Amino acid sequence: MTPAVNLLKKLKIKFNIHQYEHDSKETHYGKEAISKLDPQLDIVAGQIFKTLVVSLNGDNKSFAVCVLPVNCHLDFKKVAKALNCKNIELADPNVAQKITGYLVGGISPLGQKKQLPTLIDLTAKQFPMMFISGGRRGLEIEISPDDLLNILHAQFVEIIV
Repeated sequence: MTPAVNLLKKLKIKFNIHQYEHDSKETHYGKEAISKLDPQLDIVAGQIFKTLVVSLNGDNKSFAVCVLPVNCHLDFKKVAKALNCKNIELADPNVAQKITGYLVGGISPLGQKKQLPTLIDLTAKQFPMMFISGGRRGLEIEISPDDLLNILHAQFVEIIV
């Protein structure tokens, strides 16, 4: 399994795994998850979350993680304010892969090489369960938003446009 799944097992956190066949030609990973998970489960697109790594103040030395619905866009100003920095930008994909230990499209907020400051969009609180990447493309973890918050020592913050 992945470091994310192993971490949840180690912590004895309640979660479910959902897998689907990832299309190697697909580059819109969130849309793929929506289309492949919705028929299997009684969920809405807003319950499926993506993990974005951001660089703080453009220095490529300080990073944070943002967890937001796959069908939404990140509000850079809200994230910068929440992280108390001047500006943020998406981390270079190669850098994101290196610092998390996961491939883009499969970056999980859990089990990263180094735990980074993490923001979870406030919309997660409206669902009893949310879906996050399990650490590889085609692997989703169903978890309580509160459990995710506690494991990551994260914050619920409005971070979407």
